Amino acid sequence: MTNLPPRKMQSKSEVGSGDMLPSDIQACNGDRLSELPADVLLNILERVGTLDAVKTCILSRKMQKLPIMLSQIVIDLSPRDLFRKSDVVADVTNKILSRRPPRITIRKLKLKFVLSPSRCLSIGKSIGLAMATQKFDAAEFEIMTPVDFHLCTDAYRLLFAEQFNNFVRDCPDAFAGLMRLHLRNMRFGESDIPNILSNCKRLESLSFFMCGVGISSVLHVEHTQLVELVMSYCVFKTVELTSLPKLQRMTFGDWPCDENPLVLGFVPQLSKLSLANPNFSGKTHNLSKLLADAPTVNDLFLEFRSEKIWVQPECPKVLAPVLAKLRFVNLDHLPEECDISWTMFLLEAAPSVEDLCITVWDHKCRKKSHESYSRKTDVKWEASDPDFKHKNLARLTIYGFQSDDNFTRYVRRVIQAAVNIRKVSLHDRKTQALLDEENARGERQSPCPRSCRKSTGCCTVVCSIPAASESSPFGNALLKICNARSVHHRSLHSGFFTARCRWPDVGLASSN
Repeated sequence: MTNLPPRKMQSKSEVGSGDMLPSDIQACNGDRLSELPADVLLNILERVGTLDAVKTCILSRKMQKLPIMLSQIVIDLSPRDLFRKSDVVADVTNKILSRRPPRITIRKLKLKFVLSPSRCLSIGKSIGLAMATQKFDAAEFEIMTPVDFHLCTDAYRLLFAEQFNNFVRDCPDAFAGLMRLHLRNMRFGESDIPNILSNCKRLESLSFFMCGVGISSVLHVEHTQLVELVMSYCVFKTVELTSLPKLQRMTFGDWPCDENPLVLGFVPQLSKLSLANPNFSGKTHNLSKLLADAPTVNDLFLEFRSEKIWVQPECPKVLAPVLAKLRFVNLDHLPEECDISWTMFLLEAAPSVEDLCITVWDHKCRKKSHESYSRKTDVKWEASDPDFKHKNLARLTIYGFQSDDNFTRYVRRVIQAAVNIRKVSLHDRKTQALLDEENARGERQSPCPRSCRKSTGCCTVVCSIPAASESSPFGNALLKICNARSVHHRSLHSGFFTARCRWPDVGLASSN
């Protein structure tokens, strides 16, 4: 295969926009490009969005045949471009699929398009025919509505749901092979969502945003293939996952009713659960009840919208059976006014947790930092056992850290309890750069190998707060924290205060 020059990486907003050609193609004229072998040209074209690929193939007659040979068809435009080019999306999809050689497998089909009866029918018929005559590995629809959510009335949502139901009815072959579906701004009837699920037999991922049936409705979800379910700002009294034998990931946010908003039925493979709610009413929920039928969860994300805490602390003996496999805990947007020590009950009930991340409301990063929808109060709970020890926690991360007793006391308590902790990271704000850095290093997936934790008795405390010198309030707070362990080494470099603490009892850190 011909060697290609290094390709300049493009941002996500550029790829598939239809407005930019890849840099390696811009560097060549049409004649030079057409001299490349077809497999090399296809390799180049599949690195960009399909609309960019089609524009590029106008350069020569030889290349005009390449779009129908693409194994990936991806049209994922920004909302602005999507509304401007909605006719183009339907036209390009139809032309590529109608002329494709049946022998070439479509490894990935991803289309974002506007809900419009005529355009949807054109897209659906093209894809349905292609699915009946060609091989598909994966197909995905993300359907936008002509009216955005903040302008969408109930009348609009009813109309959009009706149009989508007609789309499903008129293009059954397209939906029968669909694997991922994203819907928004629709108000369905009682039987509509079960009907959608029954038509989408291969569906593995389903996402609803600002959808629902009604405030008094109960949604029963059953599907044999669904792996991921996302529901945000949806209007149901209760969502009951009746039977989802392959479900692994569930995201459920901003439920309108506080009485049993989510019921986990038969979900034997559920491993990642994300729950988010502002808790305007003050109603709390017991995790022991919520997760009673889902003891397989190992990654738990709880979001509080900087309002009242909606999780009720429980006795470890009651909660332990459902949290036995929990390894990752993320508590997001806790209110600043609340004492965070209540979160210790999760560590006491979940002995396998390796990574605990807490984000506290950060006034400097929020536009409406002074606003609150409800009066915040501390969480009432019984203090943890002072002799409690946790043998698996490897990393503690706090965003929105402040140099007051609420934080320093909590961090010292965790360090004392977590006998094998390897890293404590304290940040004054939750920046995307920090998250990207951690994800790039793979720390989120593997905070610290067990063999590493057993072989050393050191814990690193890192503070990424500007001007966090040893004499500053934050520096003093860090030294107080490190007094929980003997300070082995400390330094200040590029605004990062680092202290390395050595366990006074290395034998304890190395025990099982």
